[in-house]
Amino acid sequence: MTTTHAVAIVLASGSGSRFNTETPKQFLKLAGKSVLEHTLDAFERHVRIGEIVLVVAAEQRLLTEEIVRRAGYRKVTKIVQGGATRQSSSSAGVATVTNDGAKILVHDAVRPLLDAATIDRCLDALDEFDAVDTGILSPDTVIATRADGCIASIPARAALRLGQTPQGFRAGLLRRAHALAATTSDLNVTDDCGLVLHFELAPVKVVAGDINNIKITYPSDIYLADRLFQLRTRTSPLADNGKALVGKVLVVFGASRGIGQRIAMLAAQAGAHVFAVSRSNGVDVADESAVRATLIRACEMHGRVDFVANTAGALHTGLLAGQDYDTIDQQIATNVRGSVVVAREAFEAMRETGGSIALFTSSSYTRGRAMSAVYSASKAAVVNLMQGLAQEYLPFGVRINAINPERTATPMRTENFGNEPADALLDADSVAQATLSALLADATGEVIDVRR
Repeated sequence: MTTTHAVAIVLASGSGSRFNTETPKQFLKLAGKSVLEHTLDAFERHVRIGEIVLVVAAEQRLLTEEIVRRAGYRKVTKIVQGGATRQSSSSAGVATVTNDGAKILVHDAVRPLLDAATIDRCLDALDEFDAVDTGILSPDTVIATRADGCIASIPARAALRLGQTPQGFRAGLLRRAHALAATTSDLNVTDDCGLVLHFELAPVKVVAGDINNIKITYPSDIYLADRLFQLRTRTSPLADNGKALVGKVLVVFGASRGIGQRIAMLAAQAGAHVFAVSRSNGVDVADESAVRATLIRACEMHGRVDFVANTAGALHTGLLAGQDYDTIDQQIATNVRGSVVVAREAFEAMRETGGSIALFTSSSYTRGRAMSAVYSASKAAVVNLMQGLAQEYLPFGVRINAINPERTATPMRTENFGNEPADALLDADSVAQATLSALLADATGEVIDVRR
């Protein structure tokens, strides 16, 4: 596998005529950010992408520049004007890459759910091939029709793929394809791989895409993408957090035991200034005065707060009909109101200096579970809260994510489920390390999985 950095060309000059809205679809809000920002995030975070070339319409240039500036995309080195067609926009992008041997990926800005594994598959295939397409198996039978609307043929589904982006190329090959296209008036191709095939310049290798890498084309697609983002998770690597935590100021709520206790201890061992509080020492996360006082004290002692983690949680299993309202209210107060209070007060402490907030959800947020319905509902609320606040907080440099650990060996779990096999559970240290990694990372608006 080569480690040479590649160039991503993001095509964002479409007008969105089929979307029936005045705002081009790449600038619509989705899960806390614009569609374009989600797409740029995929390349900005990928270690094998060294540069991003952004192709935009002239009338959207100032808006695009503001998005890039505000989000701090370091890899966006060029913003160029696109043309009236996808082909002319792609040609404008590849014209900026002067090294013929460079690996380039051409991607639609309105495919915001691009994952790192798909990028890797494209780049790996470019070690052997000069042109690469991504595709997924068709779940439906595809029919070819005649001019009269009747079926002409039914191709074998096993040989068919639904094409996606990114498409990968050696820069010189794609530049040559566009040069030939500029001299041809009867082209009937819809993408860059089509150009390469039309002019018989090279074989095009097909690698697996991702079923969730949908293209936002019609209004219903934005709702589907929003749901996919809500369900989407990414795994936090267990990075070496040591040096990065030295001198940082971390406030941990719910730190008397379990995951919160381990976050506080590991951060302190790494040299962070840690304020570890919980109900046991008078700080209930549902009490805004207590939460605010804790954050003010941290700011007074160290001049700022860098990170806040809220691990406080309440779980009571059993049928809803068997729970009294005090038990129900306790779960809602701790899990929902507590998350709201911590997120709000943490933002006030960070709005001038920036920082990162970690809330905690559960795998039950994706679907309500019998015997823990209130808990499941409260954890779904945490995810929606986090995604909404990610958009509100972004201009201030405040990041917020939700940590989603698998079943973890904690006192709260034991109290509800009894003793379970140790090899079936995560240990609290692993979750704590992943949480610290997430606090240090530049991600925002994400549900971050922690798995065994």
